[in-house]
Amino acid sequence: MKLSLPEVNFSDWGDIRYLHLGTEWVQGSMKLDAPFEIELEYVQRMMAWLLFVDPASVAKRHAMQLGLGAASLTKFCRKTLRMRTTAIELNPQVVAACRGWFKLPADDAKLEVVVADAATEIRKPRWLGTVDALQVDLYDHEAAAPVLDSEAFYADCRALLTEDGVMTVNLFGRSSSYERSLEKITAAFGADAVWAFKPTREGNTVVLAQAVASRPKRPALADRAQSIQTRWSLPAPKWLRVFKPQE
Repeated sequence: MKLSLPEVNFSDWGDIRYLHLGTEWVQGSMKLDAPFEIELEYVQRMMAWLLFVDPASVAKRHAMQLGLGAASLTKFCRKTLRMRTTAIELNPQVVAACRGWFKLPADDAKLEVVVADAATEIRKPRWLGTVDALQVDLYDHEAAAPVLDSEAFYADCRALLTEDGVMTVNLFGRSSSYERSLEKITAAFGADAVWAFKPTREGNTVVLAQAVASRPKRPALADRAQSIQTRWSLPAPKWLRVFKPQE
């Protein structure tokens, strides 16, 4: 059976370029004059795993994105953080669009873009236990609910992680769908391993889950947040006002 994939296009508004999958829904964005910065607030929050690792260790770690979008996370992890970076994307047109319109670099020794179904790809032995930062943003062209959102899928995600690995997930949609997704993540990771942001104005809620739960104290998180902002210009101190562990 041939998979039917939506067409990929982009639009420019001022100095921002937006990726679309054949609808008006925005699947990602890029500042034309700063293509390796992260422009959208919720995408910046997908970097909150940095709060849980030593900044000096980041360049030695492995990041993986499930869903390429406009490649903001992939570019930031590879170019700015200098990490080994893997992106898994179902639609080859999205990969071509990111290379042609969104400044995604060619694969090299530290960057690999895999065209595959994430649900199948992440079960391959080569990935298990290798990922320090897993970023999950899997939406179809209608952006109604995550494409992969079962407890079994989140358990597969957990199996990818190193011992101090962290998953961040973008959840977008009605509150009932968010609550169901949160329950599945909690079932796979354990309640004490799960943290969440308040929703952005656009309605994106980023949830974070640790392979092994830790509950750093607020002063330690504040120090780490300041370091993240100084090193990489991410608004991490602001995150702490809207980010907390699940009760």
